[in-house]
Amino acid sequence: MTVSLAEEFARGRMYFELKDYIGAARILAPLVAAEPGNVAARLLLARAYYHSAQLGRAEAELRAVVELAPTEEYAHLLLGRTLQRANRHAEAATYLRLHAAMTG
Repeated sequence: MTVSLAEEFARGRMYFELKDYIGAARILAPLVAAEPGNVAARLLLARAYYHSAQLGRAEAELRAVVELAPTEEYAHLLLGRTLQRANRHAEAATYLRLHAAMTG
């Protein structure tokens, strides 16, 4: 039986909602590798990485989201918070300002 990418995304989201962030990341990472332009999957993967304290991976996914979808305001916010959490406050400020400008 072949599982579709949509089914895998739904499964990854379910794990995320159950707060099993590492499990969600394990499901979502291959999905993102198969469909690198899928912004929703990348953003959910970044959130799973952030919540499981995999900050380098979260940053990489968020930078990819910002590149793919520069108007995705939540990606700017989460990238700023990820950088803050990594004690990179000067870099974080740029993304937090962008988020503030986008959301008013």
